[in-house]
Amino acid sequence: MAATSAPPASAHANGNGSLVGVAAPVGAPTNPMATALLTDQYQFSMAYAYWKAGKHADRAVFDLYFRKNPFGGEFTVFAGLEECIKFIANFKFTEHDISFLQSVMPMCEGAFFNYLREVDCSDVEVYSIPEGSVVFPKVPLMRVEGPVAVVQLLETPFVNLINYASLVTTNAARHRHVAGKSKVLLEFGLRRAQGPDGAISASKYCFMGGFDATSNVLAGNLFGIPLRGTHSHAFVSSYMSLDEIPDKALKSKDGSRLCQDFVSLVQEWLQKIQAANSLGGVFGDTNKSELAAFASYALAFPSNFLALVDTYDVMRSGIPNFCAVALALHDLGYKASGIRLDSGDLAYLSIEARKVFSAVEKEYNVPGFAKMLITASNDLNEETIDALNKQAALGCVFKLVEINNKPRIKLSEDVAKVSIPCKKRCFRLYGKEGYPLVDIMIRESEPSPKAGERILCRHPFIESKRAYVVPQHVEELLQCYWPGTSDKPRAELPSLEKIRSRCMQQLEMLRPDHIRRLNPTPYKVSVSTKLYDFIHRLWLNEAPVGELQ
Repeated sequence: MAATSAPPASAHANGNGSLVGVAAPVGAPTNPMATALLTDQYQFSMAYAYWKAGKHADRAVFDLYFRKNPFGGEFTVFAGLEECIKFIANFKFTEHDISFLQSVMPMCEGAFFNYLREVDCSDVEVYSIPEGSVVFPKVPLMRVEGPVAVVQLLETPFVNLINYASLVTTNAARHRHVAGKSKVLLEFGLRRAQGPDGAISASKYCFMGGFDATSNVLAGNLFGIPLRGTHSHAFVSSYMSLDEIPDKALKSKDGSRLCQDFVSLVQEWLQKIQAANSLGGVFGDTNKSELAAFASYALAFPSNFLALVDTYDVMRSGIPNFCAVALALHDLGYKASGIRLDSGDLAYLSIEARKVFSAVEKEYNVPGFAKMLITASNDLNEETIDALNKQAALGCVFKLVEINNKPRIKLSEDVAKVSIPCKKRCFRLYGKEGYPLVDIMIRESEPSPKAGERILCRHPFIESKRAYVVPQHVEELLQCYWPGTSDKPRAELPSLEKIRSRCMQQLEMLRPDHIRRLNPTPYKVSVSTKLYDFIHRLWLNEAPVGELQ
C-alpha cells in the first residue's frame, strides 16, 4: 500500500498528545489524481459565497446515499470508504492549487484564498457503514459533519470515489452469486477499462466483490490481489514448428531425473491419444505449430501450465495438443493447471473438453485429470454492454440534512427524491432465521432498538406501509471512521481481504429471494414512528401552500 502520509497541518493534540482525527496511520490515496482540486467548480463558488456571508464555519450534516439499486437487482455492495478516508486525511491545498484557483476565480477576494490555505479536514467527522457491506436505497452510506464550506468541497470527490467503486463491486458480487462458490472468477479487464484509473479501481473492486484474481500486475502490487495470466493467441501463432524449441530438456518435479527431450515425450503421447479407441478415434492431425507453442510454454512453466486452446480448432487441435503436453508433464511429476477458452460456444466446448479429460483419466489412470480447470474468457456480450451503458453510475447523492442543529429537507414532486432530514442513526434488524428483515432509521436523540423489543417500522413516505418487528439481533450500521475534533473512538480500516470476506458473508446472510437474479424481492427500508412524524411535520412546514383563483 502507499506510504503513510503526514497528518493534516492543523490537526491538534488532545490531552494524551495523540493527534485527534488521525488516531491511526492513513496512507495516501491510491490515485494521485485524488487531490483537493478533484471537485466541481460550483463547490468553490458555494464555498466563496459561504465565506463571504460569514457562514463558512456553520456546522453542517450531510448524508450520502443512493435511490435505486443497480442492474435491476435489490441489493448493492458499498465500496470506496477507504479511499474517502485517505482523501480527507490528505486534504490540503498547495500553493500551486491556490494560484490556479486565483486565476479561474479572479472575482474572489484575496482573503478567501488565505482561508483556503488553512483548510483541512481536522474538524470533519465521518460516520459510515463498513466497506463491503450489503446496503439498500435511502439508508445513509455515510454521514459527514463539519464546517459547511469544507464539507461542501468533499461532496464531489466522495460521490466520485463511491459511485464507481460500489457499482463495480456490486457487479462482481452478482457474478460471484451466479457462478457459485466453487468457480474461480478472474478479472482480465485492464486493456478495455476506462483508462488506467478505471482499470486500477475495477481490479480492486472486482476482487472485493468476490473475484479470485486479476491479470492487472499494478493492482496486484498495490493491493496484494492474486495475479493470474497465461499466454495469448500471439504466443501460439508465433511458433511454426517443433524445431524452434532449442532446449528440450526438463527435470522432473522432484529433481531426481532429467528428461533430455521433453518434446519427443509430448509427441509420443499425442500419438497414443490419436490411436486410443477409448477416445473415439476422433483426433487426427493437429496443428504442429500449436503443439510447439504448448510444449515451449510447458518447458517455461511446468508447474503452472495453462494453455489457450482456441487459436486454430479447439476440439480437433487444441484439446489433443494440450492433453499430450499435460500427460508428458505428468510423467515427470507435474500437474497441468488446465485450459482457457476465448471464443466459440463456450458452454458447449467446455462440456466436450470435460468429456475428453474424463476419458483420458480413465484410459491412462491419471487421477484428477477429469477435474482439469477450464477457464472461459470473452468480451462482454451485447446485453451486458447495454446494461452497463444504462447503469453508468450508482447514482449516489449528497444532501444537507442539518445545519447548526436545525434539520433541513429537500422536497420534490418526485417523492423518491425527497430527502430524510436531521442527523440519524441506522440499524439493521435480524429475524429468528438469521436473515436481515429491515433497516430502520431513527433520530439521533431516540433510544436504540433492542433485540426482543417490538418495534413499529414505517415506510418514510407511504402512511399505510408499516409493520411490527421483534428482532432477534440488532446491528448499528454507521460507525465513526474519522472523529475530527471529537474524542469518539475511530473504527479501523480493514485490509482488502477482510473487506472481501465481509462482502461474501453479507451476501450469504441475505434471504435468497432478495438476491435472486430474476424478480428479486425488494428489501424493506423504514423509519421509526418519531422520525416519520417529524419528516411529515417538516414537509408541511417547508412546502409552500398553493392558492386557487
